[in-house]
Amino acid sequence: MTDTMHEDTPLPRRILLVTGLSGAGKSSILRILEDLGHEVIDNPPLGMLDEIVARAERPVAVGVDSRTRGFDASAVLAALARLRVNPGLNAELIYATAEESVLLRRYTATRRRHPQAVHGTVKEGIEAEIALTSPLREAADVVIDTSDLPPPELRQLVEARFGEWTAGGLDGLTVALMSFAFPAGLPREADMVFDARFLTNPYYDPALSAMTGLDADVAAYVARDPDYQEFLDRIAGLLELVLPRFVREGKKYATIAIGCSGGRHRSVTLVEALALRLAQRAGNTHPHDAWPVVIMHRELARQGRSSWRWANRPRGLPETTEQTDPK
Repeated sequence: MTDTMHEDTPLPRRILLVTGLSGAGKSSILRILEDLGHEVIDNPPLGMLDEIVARAERPVAVGVDSRTRGFDASAVLAALARLRVNPGLNAELIYATAEESVLLRRYTATRRRHPQAVHGTVKEGIEAEIALTSPLREAADVVIDTSDLPPPELRQLVEARFGEWTAGGLDGLTVALMSFAFPAGLPREADMVFDARFLTNPYYDPALSAMTGLDADVAAYVARDPDYQEFLDRIAGLLELVLPRFVREGKKYATIAIGCSGGRHRSVTLVEALALRLAQRAGNTHPHDAWPVVIMHRELARQGRSSWRWANRPRGLPETTEQTDPK
């Protein structure tokens, strides 16, 4: 295929099915996608899905949950499979979730009735919906857990993953760098995972234990480990090899996760250092090689700290300060 033929080939139109647990933020995600230029339809009958997609001229985001007429997880997956047969479409499934205690708190605060708890408690409704939608969570392309995600960071996360630069390729690939704690579980969305637990742990230094890798003293302590620099260099070198191949394969979003025991010291230090390298690389290369880079610190977010920011912002991404509450 020649370059001219490739340039003339229309890009597949994005179709997003947004599902998940009631109260986990599906409506907020749909509003953000609408702001990003998607045509949004919430809870249409599943039988109309093919007709909706056929008539749409823009990227489409369709909300599907247990309130949808004729809802059945197998029917949703069958509809998704039909869409994926069409080479002119790029269909993805997004699943919004949150911890049960968080969902209970949100329903208590709003006094809303849970759609699966018509004759039972909210807790019973949540448990029923988890079981009902579990096949969709297993099949989802993206799982967004809003338990510890403030509204501004939810917006930033959706923008990074589904902004037009990821659909049409303003920058080709968005790279997310995430720190996490292994005992809290592997990040489901991670494409590559690195283990930093072999490095010397600042947690055992009383002067550093309460700090994080965002603090200069902690970062300096971690960097003094004799194997730190080689580990960082090898991760960066591997990404230099792999990320361009992701671009060639058409991948629009890559999550690189680095974990340690607590997700606060070593992994945070490495993510920050790696983000600086990738951002500097972006500044020293041609525009088509400049990957947008976003930083996420999962365990810091769970402690109520701001955990999300751009290290290298996508070209064309407007500043946004609008906040929406997950519903």
